[in-house]
Amino acid sequence: MGERQENILRVIVETYIKSFKPVSSKSLVDEFKVSSATIRNDMAFLEDLGLIEKEHTSSGRIPSEKGYKYYVDNLLQPKKITGEEMLKLQTILNNNNLVISDAVTKCMEIISDITHYTSVVIEGNKSNLTLKQVSIIPLNESPEGSQVVCVLVTNQGDVSNKTVNVDGDINLRELVKTSEIINKALIGTPIDKVNERLELEIKPKIRDVIERYEEVYNFFNEAFNDFSTANSDIFFSGKTNILDYKEYDDAKRLKEMVGKLEDTDLVKHIETDDDGVKVYIGEETEFDKDVTIIKTHYKAGNNEGTLAIIGPKSMEYDKVVTLLNYLKNNIER
Repeated sequence: MGERQENILRVIVETYIKSFKPVSSKSLVDEFKVSSATIRNDMAFLEDLGLIEKEHTSSGRIPSEKGYKYYVDNLLQPKKITGEEMLKLQTILNNNNLVISDAVTKCMEIISDITHYTSVVIEGNKSNLTLKQVSIIPLNESPEGSQVVCVLVTNQGDVSNKTVNVDGDINLRELVKTSEIINKALIGTPIDKVNERLELEIKPKIRDVIERYEEVYNFFNEAFNDFSTANSDIFFSGKTNILDYKEYDDAKRLKEMVGKLEDTDLVKHIETDDDGVKVYIGEETEFDKDVTIIKTHYKAGNNEGTLAIIGPKSMEYDKVVTLLNYLKNNIER
């Protein structure tokens, strides 16, 4: 392929990404200052290669899946991050009060807002997450009912604070006493095993020393369930952005895509251990034929996982690749 044909393909891809409208030969004549016959011949050549295709409703051309792939592999130039975008990300990255996992998730939320695509963080190395402490902090107490804060902390500094309204029949001192029993018996237990040991070991222990032990057990069981959910290893941002993709104007396709985003096993397939920022388009995503997934693996201390952006095939590839590279490099410093 000659240089002019490559440049024509680049313009068609980038113009379509910006406008979502097929690109006419006339607009390319104005762009390249050559005859209309030359442009038509070049477009016919690109079409024969399967890099562009005709949309049914227009005489213009749009990139094919193969065309997007050629563009990414051969023509893509990284886009510079704006000062405002950099400031938003650095504000999070420089916040020493945030643990790495929270900083990564918040940065991906920002990238989702910037790009208007869907972001996914799939955390790895969850087997190292263990219980460090559980605390009960009474806020107020009355015969009708009380309010407490249950605080759960992991070995990696993840913290969950849950404010709970407690039935007046439950003695707050018994909640505190049970938390002390849990701290003695379960510290160092993997988070995903805490509920199991709570039932098998703690429940029998408190049966004889806690008056309303069933209610107290249920209180802690629910608290740990909520904590496990909050510390799920898959975090989405901008799920509803998919509503703006023209590929999902059809209600059936939209419902199908929403179902895929809710399918944990399918989303897990996005996970990668590739250190480079890689682009997967259409069928090669193994997720959905109408999307692009750009993803990379990160590792910082005990934290590691996958950063991914899901968007239409007409994605701003240059912007997403640059943002993911920037985030990865900064969290791994």
